[in-house]
Amino acid sequence: MPDAADAADATDATDAPDVGDATDTAGLTVGQVSARLGVTVRALHHWDEIGLARPSLRTAAGYRLYTAGDLERLHRVIVYRETGLGLDRIRTVLDDSTADVPGALRAQRAQVAERIDRLRQISAGLDRMIDAHERGLLLTVEQQDAIFGPQWNPDGPAQARQRYGDTTQWRQYAERAASRGPEEWQTIADANAGLDRALADAMDAGVTPGSPEANQLVERHREVFASYFPLTRQMQVCLGRMYEADPAFAAHYDGIRAGLATWFRHIVDAAARAHGIDPDTATWR
Repeated sequence: MPDAADAADATDATDAPDVGDATDTAGLTVGQVSARLGVTVRALHHWDEIGLARPSLRTAAGYRLYTAGDLERLHRVIVYRETGLGLDRIRTVLDDSTADVPGALRAQRAQVAERIDRLRQISAGLDRMIDAHERGLLLTVEQQDAIFGPQWNPDGPAQARQRYGDTTQWRQYAERAASRGPEEWQTIADANAGLDRALADAMDAGVTPGSPEANQLVERHREVFASYFPLTRQMQVCLGRMYEADPAFAAHYDGIRAGLATWFRHIVDAAARAHGIDPDTATWR
């Protein structure tokens, strides 16, 4: 007697006789119903096993057949499943004459509305993430000027993307930037300005590289910089070199105090040595 899911799914579709339309008394095989309704044979077998939608007939050879009535029930199962109702809830809607079908559908509609709202939020978040990866900073030119000051170059983020866009650090930066608005960036700008003042004051006070005061400032720099992406000590050494060698960075620090870019590199190098890092061989990692 054929069973074992009617001798496997392929048997339902090919080996069983072609029984024509469901209006015929012979009915339709599992494979034919699958093709007609766009439902997998696996799903039909499962619904059969749990008693949700069973074929009413068998052929003389033992193949399961769906009648027109079975097909109608399957149509209803599919309709309710597409609304998001679970199979147990569908069974209740179909079989329980006292079931509050409108109430069940209203509840499902409310859940769908919540999911739609959540998906809209996700879509908006994806838009911001894409923009952050492509633009680097989700602020208008006016907002940038107000937060970072008139010396700020609004083309800087785009230039940074061209230079670093394929790096892990740019991706980390973009992920943080996507969720930030003007207030968050103002906090970061204030932290950087405070650090710059502290560095200048320390240099004026004669703080020497390798001293506890200098090392504390190096740690503070790593903490402040972490608002962009995690900064290892080796990477910090590389930044110190760049602050001294790059004309734009050197102009920024030396504009605060003459020689500040070089002094900063020295305190970073000294702190690195205290942690077993040779500044001369440090790499961006």
